[in-house]
Amino acid sequence: EKPDMSKFPVEDTRNFSIIAHVDHGKSTLADRLLELTGTIDKTKNNKQVLDKLQVERERGITVKAQTASLFYNFEGKQYLLNLIDTPGHVDFSYEVSRSLSACQGVLLVVDANEGIQAQTVANFFLAFEAQLSVIPVINKIDLKNADPGRVEKQIEKVFDIPSDECIKISAKLGTNIESVLQAVIERIPPPKVHRKNPLRALVFDSTFDQYRGVVANVALFDGVVSKGDKIVSAHTQKTYEVNEVGVLIPNEQPTLKLLGFLGLLHMEVFNQRLEQEYNTSVILTTPTVPYKAVLASAKLIKEYREKEITIINPAQFPDKSKVAEYLEPVVLGTIITPDEYTGKIMALCQARRAVQKHLMFIDQNRVMLKYLFPLNEIVVDFYDSLKSLSSGYASFDYEDAGYQTADLVKMDILLNGNIVEELVTVVHKEKAHSVGKTICERLKDSLPRQLFEIAIQAAIGSKIVARETVKAYRKNVLAKCYGGDITRKMKLLKRQAEGKKKLRKIGNIEVPKDAFIKVLKTQSNK
Repeated sequence: EKPDMSKFPVEDTRNFSIIAHVDHGKSTLADRLLELTGTIDKTKNNKQVLDKLQVERERGITVKAQTASLFYNFEGKQYLLNLIDTPGHVDFSYEVSRSLSACQGVLLVVDANEGIQAQTVANFFLAFEAQLSVIPVINKIDLKNADPGRVEKQIEKVFDIPSDECIKISAKLGTNIESVLQAVIERIPPPKVHRKNPLRALVFDSTFDQYRGVVANVALFDGVVSKGDKIVSAHTQKTYEVNEVGVLIPNEQPTLKLLGFLGLLHMEVFNQRLEQEYNTSVILTTPTVPYKAVLASAKLIKEYREKEITIINPAQFPDKSKVAEYLEPVVLGTIITPDEYTGKIMALCQARRAVQKHLMFIDQNRVMLKYLFPLNEIVVDFYDSLKSLSSGYASFDYEDAGYQTADLVKMDILLNGNIVEELVTVVHKEKAHSVGKTICERLKDSLPRQLFEIAIQAAIGSKIVARETVKAYRKNVLAKCYGGDITRKMKLLKRQAEGKKKLRKIGNIEVPKDAFIKVLKTQSNK
């Protein structure tokens, strides 16, 4: 039966998101909310119901925000609760900020064992800046080492939210879940919608269906939209016809009317989705960040039509002779860690050219550090290094902090004298040698051997800063020579050397796709 959305007045509607650090139980809480409202049947197989992508099920994480509409009876009234479950990993924080634009409140889920983490802090301030109501939920109180009292104090100290506003639950066991729904109704305001005004809606997500076309997830602010209506995009001014309207409960249900890679995980997930969902082969390149260059002469400014240019592709990085100064993007990073790992993490941050801005103990055992990082130093493998140093206990998040002056150079990677464009990168001059040496060493371990020798070089301009060699497969051409004149043996060896020299000139070297990921993942922390 098609639900009649006109039966739900605005004051009986709530739009909210679940936000948290990765693996703090957002998707499990969403499963229990769906069961409690009767949206899905209660079975043992209900695990990550809203995580519909194959890659999400394989990795056990949410990578894409998912939406569901819940119908809930409370004190004799039926409410429409629109829920958005969001990712927790730092690489997918844009999914969170986009989802919050469609909500009036959030459930901030915190693990009763691990306490506040970096992404908890980042997500709270995203909601706070958007002026949303925040309901703190302490999850996993069933764990042996759970300490909800300690987490309450952390929430009160870091977020200035009274401890008596925290709701203690176990999403796994379903303990106290009903209190969460009641808090959503009582503490989150209804949306400010005027149904008599012309249609006004926000597209906060979309997918493409090859049979039906674009499927847009929208939050209605004003008016009504029905099947057959013509709608106009405020940005492009293009007109579209509405073929179907409906809600997600959590599968699509028709109704009559309606209400850039960011890190290694993001890159791998994106790559995996393209291969699994679209059967598409992917070319991987070195992640880069947008640098800026201040041009040195009036002639160049006239040529580029601006004094400050932005460089996205490292291959187009301008020569130092043309530039007055280079600028690199910087971010303000937040790290939360047990205090025993503080020394190691400080050393890691200093090795990444970071400047410490703040240090605070959020409780007796946990420290919050704030550092100003060059974005180039964290975009590839900083998160993996941080997790390794802290035995997985430290968490990390960052936000944009503008640009700063830097001494930058373009580094080419050459295989037998030919530049590998996918591995061209921009590095700080002080770190050029160590980074070049590390990339060459990793390529040496990753490239398959050929019948000819492969020279791997890192170069800045015409200067070679690092080199490694992949030895050739060598056939023993002297195997059949039993004694005899030495000149016969020399003749065979000379002929073999000439053949390998010719192969080296005409042979193509293909860099395997997994070699790119190995090179990126294991860059040195020197």
